[in-house]
Amino acid sequence: MALALLLSSILASWAMLARAHEVLPAIADMERQGDRLTFAVEAPLEGYVAGIDLGAVTDTNAAPEAETYDTLRALDAEAMEARFRAFWPEMASRIEILVDGAAVTPELDGVEIPEPGDLSLPRPARLSFSAPLPEGAETVQVGWDAAFGTLVLRQQGVEKPYDGYLEAGTLSDPIRLGGGDQAGSWASLVNYIPVGFDHILPKGLDHILFVLGLFFLAARLRPLLWQVSAFTLAHTVTLALAALGYVSVPAAIVEPLIAASIAFVAIENIVFPHLGLWRPVIVFGFGLLHGLGFASVLGEFGLPEGAFVPALIGFNIGVELGQLTVIALAFLAVGWAWRKPWYRRVIAVPASAAIALVGIWWVIERTLL
Repeated sequence: MALALLLSSILASWAMLARAHEVLPAIADMERQGDRLTFAVEAPLEGYVAGIDLGAVTDTNAAPEAETYDTLRALDAEAMEARFRAFWPEMASRIEILVDGAAVTPELDGVEIPEPGDLSLPRPARLSFSAPLPEGAETVQVGWDAAFGTLVLRQQGVEKPYDGYLEAGTLSDPIRLGGGDQAGSWASLVNYIPVGFDHILPKGLDHILFVLGLFFLAARLRPLLWQVSAFTLAHTVTLALAALGYVSVPAAIVEPLIAASIAFVAIENIVFPHLGLWRPVIVFGFGLLHGLGFASVLGEFGLPEGAFVPALIGFNIGVELGQLTVIALAFLAVGWAWRKPWYRRVIAVPASAAIALVGIWWVIERTLL
């Protein structure tokens, strides 16, 4: 009973973070324009100004500065721009740009911040800055402070452009200003594996709960693998179709349905004590929805044009590794009790009930709040 209470309390704590704002990578387009190297960065700027360590948290509500962050998001565009411009000198000192190995200082060119809208969502903004390029400059390296989070850096205006996913605090390899540093197929596949894994652990709470929902009814390895295989096949199909542009469903539709799928699977665990023949079919259908959710993540920063398929495969491998890790951790925690007569009553049902409550709350939040 104590273990069931522990599992339920953990899931309830996650439910309290249901309104949390996921920390997404900043997207930076870099381009040489004459004797200047320009950057156009898309990201919510409030996290930087509030001083949140975006490399250490997965959602802004979990940060000590969450209240300041929410206050900044409520400011009108003019007031928020003034706050950011006052913060810029500090931010500039923590952006590293090396031209042929020598540091150059970024200069603020402009900032575009929309008026506040739905305060439950991050407010996207566009930051423009540039740095001088000495005559004859050949390479550049770019990175920023780990506290600013992950940076997706995309080179523009050249053939075979560089496209990098720089984890918090990472400095890029030297990038040729004339182009030619586009990653090959194998490198793209390998580079996108951690991107997919990261979207499950630690950032993919909705997908984690769905996989746990599958876990708590199985109680045996073979039926669990059947369900996970159906889920994998389905979300692979829609992830590929959406990433290729053949399918497009608004997040306002997909996200509530994903939440409903979590609640449905968890409630089914409670109502039906045994795995029905229909379960893999239902899981396959829900997997199609989750694939659209994965695609929305890729849509945030895109896939390299020259290595689209390898990067997509790498992302999907990362997702699968994340799911298998969730299952492995759940098995280590309670797998030893699978064959106990009290497993369902003491562990599976309470945990499923907690998952169902989270799913139901998310449906309400994503449709009505």
